[in-house]
Amino acid sequence: MTTTFSTTGRVAVVTGGSRGIGRRVVERLAAEGYAVVVNYRGRQEAAEEAVTAARAAGGTAIAVPADVADPAAVAALFDTAEREFGGVDVVVHAAGMMTLAPLADLDLDQLDEMLRINVRGTFVVDQQAARRVRPGGAIVNFSSSLTRFARPGYSAYAASKGAVSTMTLILARELRGRDVTVNAVAPGPTATELFLDGKDEQTLARIAAEPPMERIGTPDDIAELVVFLAGPGRWVNGQVLYANGGAI
Repeated sequence: MTTTFSTTGRVAVVTGGSRGIGRRVVERLAAEGYAVVVNYRGRQEAAEEAVTAARAAGGTAIAVPADVADPAAVAALFDTAEREFGGVDVVVHAAGMMTLAPLADLDLDQLDEMLRINVRGTFVVDQQAARRVRPGGAIVNFSSSLTRFARPGYSAYAASKGAVSTMTLILARELRGRDVTVNAVAPGPTATELFLDGKDEQTLARIAAEPPMERIGTPDDIAELVVFLAGPGRWVNGQVLYANGGAI
């Protein structure tokens, strides 16, 4: 028997939706029929472009600014989603930051800021999501395959994403009986502006050769998985899914 998942009336909040993977997730959810709230922190023009792209894909979208680590701002973000669209069914928390340096050299102020955005930000967004997502909904966080790669220079970033993975697994169990799934996607190298910046062709070729698929991932690769977890993937819960072409 084939079951068709309906997105009619479903509402998604996507943090970090103005660029990169988050931007592609916005477009894909809109194309599936979701009303999408595009959260951004400081890139209003990029967020408005994401809204335009979402509408062109056939969906409904608005842009709402919020610092994901600020509880009042995040509560206001969810308030807006509920006021404009009637509720929240899916939360995709794609906002994050990455600062790279060997552990011995990383400036602690940079560490504090990354932990604020990646760890506290996930906690704050997930708090609101846990309180507000409707039955049949989904929470999708973003971890990273770097928690397994153990590459020099990534200790702080990988540690912050390891915290995201742990929060995800525990929250899934805390929401027992709510009919809300909680998962994390852990991308490997993905061809976004942030990833490609500063890398020469030789470096990119070396990275592309690592997975058996012999290429670098694309935002589409990751967005496709997010759309599955947001909708029809109801029996996937409390998992960290490593989307890296088999590199690990």
